[in-house]
Amino acid sequence: MPHTATHAEAVHAAIESMGGTVLVAKALVEGGRRVDLEGLDRDATALCAAVLALGPEDARSLRPALEALLRQVNDLTAEVARG
Repeated sequence: MPHTATHAEAVHAAIESMGGTVLVAKALVEGGRRVDLEGLDRDATALCAAVLALGPEDARSLRPALEALLRQVNDLTAEVARG
């Protein structure tokens, strides 16, 4: 029987996906390209809503992934500021 992802697993996958998007954006900025972060803002809002919809235990389990994403976003912000 195939495994159906739980809401927490789906949110974790979304966090990982956003992390990949942030890394690509950072690489583009490092290469001198301009990037539009509007879509990233929209996705971050949706991700926050999804985390808030989780129970406390499931949300706590995502803290390390969220902290890693925050570091990636901070790195992107610093790179944009340098550009």
